[in-house]
Amino acid sequence: MKLAEVFARAIGRDAPLEFRAFDGSTAGDPGAPARIVVRSPLAMSHLASAPGELGLARAYVSGSLDIDGDMYAALASMSSATLEGVPAKVRLEIAARLGAYRLWWPTRRPAAESRLRGRRHSKARDQEAITYHYDVSNRFYSWILGPSMAYTCAVYPEADSSLEEAQWTKHDLVARKLGLRPEMRLLDVGCGWGGMVIHAARHYGVRALGVTLSRKQAEWGQKAIAEAGLSELAEIRHLDYRDVRESGFDAVSSIGLTEHIGKARLGEYFRFLHDKLRPGGRLLNHCITRSDNAQPAKVGGFLNRYVFPDGELESPGHLVSAMHDNGLEVRHEENLREHYSRTLTEWCANLDAHWPEAVREVGLDRARVWRLYMAGSRLGFERNNVQLHQILGVRLDGADARMPLRPDW
Repeated sequence: MKLAEVFARAIGRDAPLEFRAFDGSTAGDPGAPARIVVRSPLAMSHLASAPGELGLARAYVSGSLDIDGDMYAALASMSSATLEGVPAKVRLEIAARLGAYRLWWPTRRPAAESRLRGRRHSKARDQEAITYHYDVSNRFYSWILGPSMAYTCAVYPEADSSLEEAQWTKHDLVARKLGLRPEMRLLDVGCGWGGMVIHAARHYGVRALGVTLSRKQAEWGQKAIAEAGLSELAEIRHLDYRDVRESGFDAVSSIGLTEHIGKARLGEYFRFLHDKLRPGGRLLNHCITRSDNAQPAKVGGFLNRYVFPDGELESPGHLVSAMHDNGLEVRHEENLREHYSRTLTEWCANLDAHWPEAVREVGLDRARVWRLYMAGSRLGFERNNVQLHQILGVRLDGADARMPLRPDW
């Protein structure tokens, strides 16, 4: 059997894709919107040593396999076999081919693969995980995210709204849910490049403190605060949220941090944030979730090795329970899944538009990781494999939630 046919069987014969291999063989649909190109025997070795999505990811990141054309269309075309593993019979055929080429398991994984050390979700290991993903290059992120530098789900007020309008709307929605008013104090944990901190200070006159484990984010955010003339109201620190000493905040926002906390630590996470609030203070938790409780919380495969090492996703019900069990009364919840799919569509287009510069900035292997993961994430939100939930809780003042009778945002 020709190599292209072997790969077609591994990925799924019914996938509307074209397959080409270095031995000159072809398979699949020559008119398909995307093409899988096997450039070297190393691609087969990756697929055989780590069957399924991780093997394919390693082959793509290493350059031994290419995806020509629309990455999203290619991933959407692949059958479930890609994610569930390559059939045993096909693996044996791959092994036979490897023997013919005098090549077996690869001795080295792609350099972009993470290798964390220490106890999971310790402060040191969390610092290493955040540095791996976020301290890549502020310039690289600016090309993908645009001027807002917001690396979380936007909220589109209209179908034709721009990415910048949608990110502004997201920050303003959080501010209104938190009931921000002048002179209030806001703690933004996992603040990224400071979008929420700046929005709260500029538009609501709030005294805002943001903390992040990414040194590059903190440096960029502090500079942006100074340039906006907001230094008297806003501050960003390179700091683990667990080391924040101040308390008595009127509001806490957590936008895209919970995915890095770990299921085992959720209780102490929400208890810590509860204790930072004054009575009547509100917490808005915005994070990616699983669509059900059937899957394990820990992300695996490609995402764990190349994107969010040690990442964990819980169901919205589990998050609600964790908040309730740690002193926070839940007052509102909503799912923004479709908004994240739209956000990722824009980020993918931005990366494609800046592809040559992105490759020069962070290297081809890292750029390939982002191209693969963002297109795959877009597909995940579209197919309801993952969701995005905002959950609003309050630290009661006795039995008084200090909330409006009906949502006023």
